Formats: sequence, C-alpha cells, structure tokens
Amino acid sequence: MSKIGQLERVTQNRVVELFQKKLNYRYLGNWEDREDNSNIEEEILRDYLKNKKKYSDNLIVKALYEFNKTVGDQSKSLYDVNKAVYSMLRYGVNVQSDIGQNKKTIQLIDWKDPLNNDFAIAEEVTIKGVHKKTP
Repeated sequence: MSKIGQLERVTQNRVVELFQKKLNYRYLGNWEDREDNSNIEEEILRDYLKNKKKYSDNLIVKALYEFNKTVGDQSKSLYDVNKAVYSMLRYGVNVQSDIGQNKKTIQLIDWKDPLNNDFAIAEEVTIKGVHKKTP
C-alpha cells in the first residue's frame, strides 16, 4: 500500500471510530467486494419499517416499490428525481394497502424522534450500475 493509501486508511479508521463510539452507529463492515450493493439497502429499511415502525408487510412492500421506482426514474432530470426522493424521505410514501382502502403514509425516517432511526456505517460501498462508484 502506498503512503497515500496508508494515510487514507488511517483517516478512514478514525472516521469509522467516530461514528461508532461517539455517534453510536452500527458498523456494517467493509462492503467493497460485497455483491449487490445498492443506494437503498432494502433489507435494512424493511427491518426498520417492520420492527421499529410496526408497518404491515403489505404496506412495506408497496412503499419500497414506490420509493425504488422514484429513485430509479431515468425519465426525469437528476434535480427532479432528487426532489422527489427528498419529498418521500421528508414527508413519507403514500400507498394503499388494498384497492378501495384509504392511502396511508409510510414514514421512512422518524423525524419526531430521530433516535428511533437505524444509524449504521459501512466502508468502501462500491455500487455498480451504469457507472461504478464508491461514495
């Protein structure tokens, strides 16, 4: 590893330690070689919505479908997609459990009590798609 790589690693270790010890984030690991990384970790979000928010499986499936559809919408500009994603994160996702039922708003983030949210950190999350990126 080059000296630059060593310095980057030291900094990265310090950042991970800060998130874990000072901010109480869960550590998910190094995801550089993990298959199927995504900008939405559905399993983590699904567990949060089911176990902490107590939404039904039916509502969760529909909310995640709508959220993924919005995130992946290639027909709109990046600005419009980001605006729509922000709106869903901020105000929730409106879905119907069944035809003829009233819509229910599924809150993806608990804004009233932020500590109810699931905070986690992962390293080297490489996302493959049209372009490979490691945010």
